[in-house]
Amino acid sequence: MNSGRAKLDQLLSRPDITEIMINGQRTFIEVQGKKQQSDLVFSEQDLAEIVEALFTKSGKAVSPRFPFADITLPDGARINVIIPPLSRYGTAITIRKFSQDLQGLDDLIAAGSMSRKMADFLVACLKGRLNILFSGGTGTGKTTTMEMLSRYIDERERIITIEDTAELKLHHDDWVALETRRGDEDGRGEVTLQDLIKNALRMRPDRIIIGEIRGEEALDYLQTMATGHRGTLAVVHGSSPREIMARLETMILTSGIDLPHVQIRQMLGTFIDIIVQQERFPDGVRRITHITEVAGVRQQDVELRDLFLYQGSEVRDSPTGSFKTAISSFPRFYSDFVRCGLLSENFFAN
Repeated sequence: MNSGRAKLDQLLSRPDITEIMINGQRTFIEVQGKKQQSDLVFSEQDLAEIVEALFTKSGKAVSPRFPFADITLPDGARINVIIPPLSRYGTAITIRKFSQDLQGLDDLIAAGSMSRKMADFLVACLKGRLNILFSGGTGTGKTTTMEMLSRYIDERERIITIEDTAELKLHHDDWVALETRRGDEDGRGEVTLQDLIKNALRMRPDRIIIGEIRGEEALDYLQTMATGHRGTLAVVHGSSPREIMARLETMILTSGIDLPHVQIRQMLGTFIDIIVQQERFPDGVRRITHITEVAGVRQQDVELRDLFLYQGSEVRDSPTGSFKTAISSFPRFYSDFVRCGLLSENFFAN
């Protein structure tokens, strides 16, 4: 009988599979964006062998004391494991594979994730050193879009990436990848996202990229931009640009710092420039649904202006729609971009 690792390698070697979900003895795979059950069966012994092989080599322990963990394989595949008793019906392993076919924004355009005009605009925002948030649910392609966009960063820039689990694969010589660390069994030695953000500021970064903001580090993220570190890229989970602003405000309040809501919103409206919202549709395509400008604060609330939208139906398996320019007024940075040659004067003309 095949070993557990050999069975898993059968799935990992298939280029058409984008996600593998092992729920105890049942296995599901995602093929071309659609989930289906696999006929492969993994015993608990198989799964224990897989966990031992993958996580021991990475230096991360999975045990009753630490019953869940994440790692990234050399090819970019991201693996999460959670074991009993937290996983009641057996070890659960979730693997999200990174498509080796994606080499840049052109591939995302061909896949239907964005239009050419949207891609050109995002490249201009990157080169213009705007602070960009990538938002969406789990598995919607946020990190992939950010990674593809990062290929347009000037090679002379020094990049610091900060992640809970190192997933980003950049193509720059002057790149330092930082990863958090959980404490030992006595709770000692923990290194948080907050710790790494503060340390990154001492590393002479030209650009900081944060894998995911989900807690108290939201304040450190804003303070990083407030100290003049422009061109920051970051990921946040959320279902809409408006919800993202509310989530960040809540995260900052949980940091324990005594700031009035108006001041927090002023920081959000001042230091964040663009939100890129992404969703996965029933046909399996991960599309950018909003590119939204954070245009400041009006009447004590963050003002958001949609610049691009995806408008389509919700018909299962075959949604129809298109990307639209939604601009009602030029972005506040538009004249600067035109003057610097990043965008043409008639870029937003239909």
